[in-house]
Amino acid sequence: MSDRIVSGQSEPEESYLELSLRPQFLQQYIGQDKVKENLEIFIKAAKLRGETLDHVLLYGPPGLGKTTLASIVANEMGVNIRTTSGPAIERPGDLAAVLTALEPGDVLFIDEIHRLQRSIEEVLYPAMEDFCLDIIIGKGSQARSVRLDLPPFTLVGATTRMGLLSSPLRDRFGVLSRLEYYNEEQLSQIVYRTADILQVGIDEGAGREIARRSRGTPRIANRLLRRVRDFAQVFNKESISEELAVEALERLQVDRLGLDHIDHKLLVGIIEKFKGGPVGLDTIAATIGEESHTIEDVYEPYLLQIGFLQRTPRGRMVTEQVYKHFQMEVPKP
Repeated sequence: MSDRIVSGQSEPEESYLELSLRPQFLQQYIGQDKVKENLEIFIKAAKLRGETLDHVLLYGPPGLGKTTLASIVANEMGVNIRTTSGPAIERPGDLAAVLTALEPGDVLFIDEIHRLQRSIEEVLYPAMEDFCLDIIIGKGSQARSVRLDLPPFTLVGATTRMGLLSSPLRDRFGVLSRLEYYNEEQLSQIVYRTADILQVGIDEGAGREIARRSRGTPRIANRLLRRVRDFAQVFNKESISEELAVEALERLQVDRLGLDHIDHKLLVGIIEKFKGGPVGLDTIAATIGEESHTIEDVYEPYLLQIGFLQRTPRGRMVTEQVYKHFQMEVPKP
């Protein structure tokens, strides 16, 4: 999964480059218009009242800009941001150390907040509601509770698994925003903006070709652009043309719908070995040599979104569109 060029997950080596590509303010942010409009109003209202912004929960598929939006919230509010993640906070003491280091009005961004342990969530509740921290000092009969006051802060949480977030934690967020997949026009704008930052010339057709194959995800669009740029430099091309973009993306095994070789293997396997389905998830996993939860969480969402796959009580089935995409004869009912 980690070597898929069309994966929405961030790779460690991409972190530094993504940082340089991120917009700094809402005006520079492309797409997610409803989320932007609402955040702009909430931020302005908080600044007019001289208060901190309500806690914000951003949820949606990976690679859509949740981390970028968290940084933008801090910039718009004119405060600092402290970044951590759910898996990194292993003990209540780790969370206490982060919270006590915040300055008044700061933004605390917790990525993958659904992976916080329940014992840590219990510490977070009073911090979010009353800006205080309850700490137990001592053990046994000598144990006593001490309450520490915290400066007002804004917690911005990000999650790709909204359903795994506990109800008590979810209810403590004042602003809940879902990030949607981007359309081709928005992704084209992102590709042109990234190319300008990277100082790479690109034709309009090439930008649209990259956007079309990016599965509605800016992170994938930027990744594909960087790989196509490599082809342009090796072939001594001054700018990326549409023909070069198509050739490079075909070599990368990313087709016109953003499907890669693993997607092809999964879909063609269902057609050739199970006559298009229905077939059970575990059977598919055994056929293509992948874990069933990886198929369900990573491969299936996009295939379901574009209408290539159906989930039925009897198992998974490919749709008529898959046969047309692979130029296969559609079986008669």
